[in-house]
Amino acid sequence: MVGGLPFCPQCGQRLAVPGTGPACAHCGSPIASRAKFCAACGRPVAAIQTGGAHQVSLVLLDEGGKILNRYPITGEETTVGREDAGIAFPDDAFLSPLHAQISVHGEEIQVRDLGSRNGTWFFIAEPHRLLDGDLLLIGSQVIRFRRLGYPGPHPPERDATRRMGSLIPSADIASLTQLRADGSARDTIHLSPGRHVTIGRDEGDWIFPYDPSMSGTHAQIRSEDADFVILDAGSRNGVGVSVRGEIPLKHGSRFLVGDKMLRVELS
Repeated sequence: MVGGLPFCPQCGQRLAVPGTGPACAHCGSPIASRAKFCAACGRPVAAIQTGGAHQVSLVLLDEGGKILNRYPITGEETTVGREDAGIAFPDDAFLSPLHAQISVHGEEIQVRDLGSRNGTWFFIAEPHRLLDGDLLLIGSQVIRFRRLGYPGPHPPERDATRRMGSLIPSADIASLTQLRADGSARDTIHLSPGRHVTIGRDEGDWIFPYDPSMSGTHAQIRSEDADFVILDAGSRNGVGVSVRGEIPLKHGSRFLVGDKMLRVELS
């Protein structure tokens, strides 16, 4: 409201009750989701405020989590990239010219990758169920999750001779593959129902002693029947999952573009 009045003194429209949704910064009238202009006074929507009170900002963090800069979101859609972006980092060689897009519609905040070369990574704050083709960032390692399906039975040999080999586990239904910078595969570990895999620099089932950005015990892949979930095992740098489609964000969410770590803040 303006000065406690229930109606705008300029256009006569009823003003939004505080806290009920986005409002025009000029006259205080409610703003419809995705609106470019205020329906009451015609002014352009200069800044999106969620919940009628929160300003959305992206905060640039250094490796230790210290704030380096803050970038207020001043529209419904903001791009991040190396060139020609709303938020540009021309010194970041890992960043594509147009890398990612941040969308704010009412109380919804989302990030979308714009076909960048190195992807956009959001960092999980809770267990994440893995889907076929998911890419994981653990330390500086890029790891691909693939579903393999259940293999069919081997036909019996004509002379009834039994085959040698491990009988446990009976089926590998998924795999994790370490990827080089050129996308080629290096090491692979297989997953089967009931098998949990711990990944780390010093301890676990799959260790990477040469990766200083990986914690001693970094992440765990847990089997849930025929599905698998990944959990952060209290690592210093977190566990990233490559953005596919639009990923919802909230206050405190972190995502990586190029070598820039950004955190969502509502103020």
